[in-house]
Amino acid sequence: MQKKILIWSSLLAMLLGCSAGPENPSSKASSQSEPAQTYQWRLITTWPKNLPGLGMAPENIADRIRVMSDGRLDIKVYGAGEVVPALETFEAVSQGTVQMGHGAAYYWRGSVPIAQFFTAVPFGLSAQEMNGWLLHGGGMALWEELYAQYNLVPVVGGNTGVQMAGWFNKEINSLSDLQGVKMRIPGFGGEVFEAAGGTAVNIPAGEIFTSLQTGVIDAAEWVGPFNDLVLGFHQVAKYYYYPGWQEPGPTLELIVNKEAFDALPSDLQAIVRSASQAVNSDVLSEYTARNNRALKELVEQHAVEVRRLPNDVLAQLKNISDQRVAALVGDDPLNQRIFESYQNYRSGVMDYNELSERAFLNVRAQLEGYDP
Repeated sequence: MQKKILIWSSLLAMLLGCSAGPENPSSKASSQSEPAQTYQWRLITTWPKNLPGLGMAPENIADRIRVMSDGRLDIKVYGAGEVVPALETFEAVSQGTVQMGHGAAYYWRGSVPIAQFFTAVPFGLSAQEMNGWLLHGGGMALWEELYAQYNLVPVVGGNTGVQMAGWFNKEINSLSDLQGVKMRIPGFGGEVFEAAGGTAVNIPAGEIFTSLQTGVIDAAEWVGPFNDLVLGFHQVAKYYYYPGWQEPGPTLELIVNKEAFDALPSDLQAIVRSASQAVNSDVLSEYTARNNRALKELVEQHAVEVRRLPNDVLAQLKNISDQRVAALVGDDPLNQRIFESYQNYRSGVMDYNELSERAFLNVRAQLEGYDP
């Protein structure tokens, strides 16, 4: 009996093996992952190609994205004017001419005036404070809501830290000394400068030196010692003024065409954000390190005269700034929400800074022998 059971078991196993048939090649192939889709994008900028600091930020973003995505998202970077003029970057990305752009939100004040809050407000937030507001204080959500109206996704893309007040060929001893001065100064700072009696113009970095040299403009603010030395402004202007009341913590932006961004898989979307945020931090670190050396060279090797704006000039500029900002916000509900979020955050962070950053820096300066 046991022998018969073994025979029938063997026959059954053979029949089952035959009915299974050969392995289906297509089934095996389908079990393997499909090759990942790749994307070829273009990124245009408002900066001269390979300009140290600002110009390298978009290059570094593209490099990080390429590495982090294992080549699935490959981005070619173009300098100002190579695809469209520098100040047409916003429209080109919005319309889908290219997928990405890198610049600063205050360059688009003619189209989106309230966007200036996401670069710099005179006497506003420092670089560290801007990062806090945008990334942890509700600012980013408002920025995204604003830019969605223009088919764009914004991401923080750098910060230079507090800038200098600018290059002049005359001394500034009172507000009246700004009367009739034609100055390259963008954003809110430009509006305040005009209200103070000057003429503000917004021209790209590559045109500033020649404009100063030929007298098209009388003064210019750009960034700070690191970039200003590279562009040679010390050759065509005598006085270098501080503090940078107009741009205390200017944030740079990576803007992405929203339709193109939404078409990316979620992991590539996360990579774009992460890469740009990493460069945002790196840019500030680089400027913090390099501005020191560049200022030393400007003073010791090029005899640049560094001057402080008088307190009464700064106080009057602050009053004008408050008026201009209030006028710009107006009655628009989104504008008001952006303004209220910014102001509430600024008030709170200033309270804490009295006990932290400012308190420490004041003590350190006093103990090291610096003037208060």
